[in-house]
Amino acid sequence: MMMAEKQEASVWELQLTGEILLFNLLGKILQEVPARAWLQPLVDDEVFTESPFAEAQPDVAAGLDLLKKWCDTFRQAGQDDTVLKEVQVDYTNLFTGMRKLPVSPWESVYFSDERLVFQEQTMDVRAWYKQYGLEVINLKREPDDHVGLELIFVGHLARLGLAALEAGNDLEFKQLLAAQRDFLAKHLFRWVPLWCKQILEYANTDFYRGLALLIRGALIELSQMLAMPVPAGLQS
Repeated sequence: MMMAEKQEASVWELQLTGEILLFNLLGKILQEVPARAWLQPLVDDEVFTESPFAEAQPDVAAGLDLLKKWCDTFRQAGQDDTVLKEVQVDYTNLFTGMRKLPVSPWESVYFSDERLVFQEQTMDVRAWYKQYGLEVINLKREPDDHVGLELIFVGHLARLGLAALEAGNDLEFKQLLAAQRDFLAKHLFRWVPLWCKQILEYANTDFYRGLALLIRGALIELSQMLAMPVPAGLQS
């Protein structure tokens, strides 16, 4: 491998590694009801001090600022559950309940006049997971097109791409980058820009506003990394 090729491979390794770390973290957070058991380690380890991916994006910087502010408040509260309860209520108001949700975490709702889940988008996402070997444990109770699962799947494709790159399989690496582009264009880029906008409008805590900004900035970075047009809805 020539020097220029080694340098390019090194850049891809850094980008893909950062993408894997950030998208997996964001995906897991969005699937979980806020609980001290997993929030406390994030605060103690200062996870939101920096981002492993897209840190130069303005939205990511703004999102980290909000998340650090929230973490400081959570830390100062100690064992007082007031801050914890606030973010739990925010989660409930945003994502759950029997009424019409201000923000749906499922893609198919955005393409159904009746705001239904388990629609065409859900089935297509399921086929993607199966094709690329992503095992999702909770699909019996969670539609496949949950925003957290889709983010985790993007990280999964990045992990496969990184493995192909490290194995020197250039063809498979390029195919996996193409798979990322295709999945983003068919799914995340079609609805998550609006989802982020709604979170910023309806969320009552810096925690969820910060996450929305972090996701928006990460997707902008990903579109640039993969040489894709940045969807208009992702712009600040």
